[in-house]
Parts: sequence; C-alpha cells; structure tokens
Amino acid sequence: MANQTPFRIASVNVNGIRAAYRKGMGEWLADRGVDVLALQEVRAQDEHVEQLLGDGWHILHDEATAKGRAGVAIASRLAPTAHRTALGADDFDSAGRWLEADFEVGGRPLTVVSCYVHSGEVGSPKQVEKYTFLDAMTTRLAELSQHSDLALVVGDLNVGHRELDIKNWKGNRKNSGFLPEERAYFDRFFGPQGEIVEGVDGTKAPGLGWVDVGRQWAGDVDGPYTWWSQRGQAFDNDTGWRIDYHAATPALASTVKNYAIDRAASYDTRWSDHSAVVVDYAI
Repeated sequence: MANQTPFRIASVNVNGIRAAYRKGMGEWLADRGVDVLALQEVRAQDEHVEQLLGDGWHILHDEATAKGRAGVAIASRLAPTAHRTALGADDFDSAGRWLEADFEVGGRPLTVVSCYVHSGEVGSPKQVEKYTFLDAMTTRLAELSQHSDLALVVGDLNVGHRELDIKNWKGNRKNSGFLPEERAYFDRFFGPQGEIVEGVDGTKAPGLGWVDVGRQWAGDVDGPYTWWSQRGQAFDNDTGWRIDYHAATPALASTVKNYAIDRAASYDTRWSDHSAVVVDYAI
C-alpha cells in the first residue's frame, strides 16, 4: 500500500553550494519538505556540505578529482542502505558526476542517482568525454532497471532532448547540448524497452524504457525550462533550456503525484542559474 504522504525528491545544480547558500538556498530548502535532495556541481569539500546542510541529513558526497569542479551529492532524511560511485571503465574518471544511493521506502527498495553530465564542447576532448560518459550511462541504465523496479536518475544531464526543451533550438543545432548525436542517446533512454529506436541522428539501437517524468507531466509544451544563461535577458524572457531531469523506471514514474520547477520569482532572487526540480512520488 502506498504511503499517504508522498515521498519528495528534489534535484538541483547548485552552481557551487557555498555561493548558493549565500544567495538563499538554505531558506528555500527549509520550507520545501524534501525527503531526498540530489545536488550537482557542488564544488566544495565534505565539511562544507555538512556545515551548510546542517543536522538532520544523511549526506553522501562524491567530489571531483579536480578541486572546485563538478561534484555530486545526495542528502536524505532517512539513512541509505548502500551507495556506489563507479561508472564506466576503470580508466574513465567519472568522479564527481555519478552517485547512486539505495533506500528502503515503505518497505520497497528505491535507488536514486545524482548525475552531472559533462557540458561538452564541439570539436574538443570535452565532447569526447561527454560521449564516453553517455555510453557508460547507457550501460548502467540498463543494469539499474534490472536492479530495482523503483529507480531514478536525476540531475543536470546537459542535453535538451527535443525541440520543445530549448527556446532557441534552431540556433543551437550545432552546439553541445543539442547536437543530434547527443539527443539520440535520450531517444534510446526514453524509447520503448527492447524495441529498436531510430535516433534523431539516424542511428538505431534498443530503447531502454525509462520515463522522462518532466515531459510526461507537462505534455508536449515548450519547456518548462530549468536553466537560463546568466547573460542578457535570458531569465526575464524565459529563453531557457530543460536540461535537468527526473528519469524514472516505469513503475516509479506511475507513482508521480506532483512535478514542480521552483523557478525564482525574479532574476535577483535566484540562488543558482538552474532551478530545482521537485517531484512527489507515492511510494
């Protein structure tokens, strides 16, 4: 039987947790009733995260190899039963980008992943790393759906899947974040499990059967966006990208009771260039 009170999972790229707290993240979190909080681009050390979040949280944090870069964390009100950080081949550095945590919720096992995909840069080693990461993620998603009926990958995945996901999609077709080759990974992530899916780039591969919770909730509408450039009037004009996801197994996606993007009221009240994505699951 499902809990009467939905289980609330929030994810946000904080763009540096110390800066986010200086700008008001703590006040947002204190009022949001979050059960599991997944963070990306933490850019801090363990003691900073623990001091800022304060008591009452079980904190898992995977720092990037290079200090001050990337970093993912999962803070939870209930204790995790296990966690993992390995992704891909042993010689691939995924530190600070992939953190899995297992929980027991209402007598059922739940796996939550905080993920921060590389931003990439066309024609550079950064783009090669991004594809290497997306390849490893493809393999792991197939494994995770076998590991648990209730699995969730959240975070800044740094790809707008469809034209609906970027306000200025026409002007970004040759830019990292909206390349056909990147978007094709997401065609497979969210394609019917086991069926051959033709990606937007023409490649064909089996679908993995995961559900894009944000698109499922909003339907075929523009956005709603989760990131806006700091430059110009992007935020004020809502010229954004939807690159922050809750990707769920079908069993978990079927329990969604509410989906919200906590967009700041105004440009000067933002505490990150991303907005938190907050979803209630009736687990």
